[in-house]
Amino acid sequence: MKVTAEEVRRVAELAELAVEDADLPALTAQMDRIVEFVAQLQELGSLDAAGVFVAGPAESPLREDEPKPGGLARPPAAIAPEFVDGFFVVPRLGAMEEG
Repeated sequence: MKVTAEEVRRVAELAELAVEDADLPALTAQMDRIVEFVAQLQELGSLDAAGVFVAGPAESPLREDEPKPGGLARPPAAIAPEFVDGFFVVPRLGAMEEG
């Protein structure tokens, strides 16, 4: 698919961008390269039933996403100097006090 100058003008108009006629050939060439690159990506994968891009061959099964807890090495209370009711307790800064 070759991108035309009119299509670039239309995209610029939709994006509310002012494009000078002198810049149009360069923008057309750049947009054409982008479209060619996307076409190459389509060769590497396909869209599933929901319209989501799936990389790799269509017959390659994907694993189910299973959320797992992060698993801290130690609970926060073990690394805090002081930990009360689920909160870290820090000393009050003298510079933040009034008078």
